[in-house]
Amino acid sequence: MSESALAKKLSAALASPNRNYSYRLPESFLSLSPSTPGGNSDVIITAAATTNSPTPRPYIDFASNDFLSLATSPHLRARVLAALHSAPSILGAGSSRLLIYNHAHAMLEARLARTFRSPAALLFNSGFDANSGFFSCIPQRGDALVLDEAVHASVHEGVRSSRVAPSMCRSFAHNDVDALSAVLRALRDEHGALKEGKSSVIVAVESVYSMDGSVAPLREMLDTIDEVFPAGNAHMVVDEAHATGLFGPGGRGFVALLGVEDRVLARLHTFGKALAASGAVILTNTLIRDYLFNHARPFIYTTALSNTAVISASCSFDLLEDGTTKRLAAQVLEHSTYFQEHLRASLAAWSIPSHILTLPVYPKQHPSIAQPPTPIVPLLTPRTLDLTVHLRAHRFNVTPVTWPVVPKGMDRIRVCLHASNTRAEIDALVNACIEWAAGIVQDERAGLEADETRIGGRVSGMGPDGRNLLGSKL
Repeated sequence: MSESALAKKLSAALASPNRNYSYRLPESFLSLSPSTPGGNSDVIITAAATTNSPTPRPYIDFASNDFLSLATSPHLRARVLAALHSAPSILGAGSSRLLIYNHAHAMLEARLARTFRSPAALLFNSGFDANSGFFSCIPQRGDALVLDEAVHASVHEGVRSSRVAPSMCRSFAHNDVDALSAVLRALRDEHGALKEGKSSVIVAVESVYSMDGSVAPLREMLDTIDEVFPAGNAHMVVDEAHATGLFGPGGRGFVALLGVEDRVLARLHTFGKALAASGAVILTNTLIRDYLFNHARPFIYTTALSNTAVISASCSFDLLEDGTTKRLAAQVLEHSTYFQEHLRASLAAWSIPSHILTLPVYPKQHPSIAQPPTPIVPLLTPRTLDLTVHLRAHRFNVTPVTWPVVPKGMDRIRVCLHASNTRAEIDALVNACIEWAAGIVQDERAGLEADETRIGGRVSGMGPDGRNLLGSKL
């Protein structure tokens, strides 16, 4: 039977000739060491390479979002197993939350509302579902949406499904308060309903950005919103997915750290990153909670989180509330500071040009809070694939990120630090980066173009079957 037209088009897309836009395929992620920090994606080889091949040593995790290393915590594992053993119901969820009452879900929502000092809380199956559900149904006709240009894809997914006219959807330069002010003023001056307070503006930001590790100047943005719209018809929604468990009192994020809970319309916290669980929660007022419950399609038209997932997330919050994670969070941020200082000094000592490899420099737009270290450190380089292959040859699991995940010309290796990483591992990662960059400098000085097949640690990115091992699209 001949290949269908659909199959031909899909195959052509996966066989993209663009070297910097190659795809991951499921069989290229095979775990040979499930106990490795970071879980099942830490040993990355091709299926063809597994036949009669010796088991390689585990990759060192600098890629996963398991920032607090709770996924491999014996303490959390024991707590979860004990909770599951004593729970009256652990399997399934029964149905959509709109159809049945589930006691475990209601209890966790009540607990999170108290913990985060929010009037109400609503669980979602994922952060993507929560964002897309919120932005697809809460903004009403005549309202405006203003997005930081680096905000997560899930927000854009919701915006595309919303009732907001395309002309009322604007973006502003990343973390730029002046740019936000200009966009807000333009909307106010162009639309009388906004100026008169008859329609609303919703501003979407992240407290910690997933690809940059940058921190939003939340207080300055809130002040700007109130200044431009004194009638109170402009609101902020903050995605705290990458701040949960790491920042603020009890790991409650930057909104809690700044004490601006009452000035934010809604907050999103996810459980699948630092908390080593799954699911997400939107913290907001009871009106919006009730509206989401009845109108958010990603909430309504799916079976709810399983009871097992709810129990596991609750156990993770036990560790946040009893202070267990406070030491781990401090360790992660110390690692991040050390890594950046060590790498920056090494780049300078070796005179590595910024067009080969550099770290981002964040503009000083945070008078209320200095740009702190975060677990996410982007290594900016146009040669993401080459550097990724080099680092993986040294047994480091890192993630290359290119367009369309980040803007064109902003390719990077996304390095994530974890509580379980050691100084020796961080030193080795820095040394491997410098080794690679120094080799590129040497090639350039010799007037040679960098060879696609690197020697002495810079190896080919092709597997035995001819398939590219490293995809760039997250």
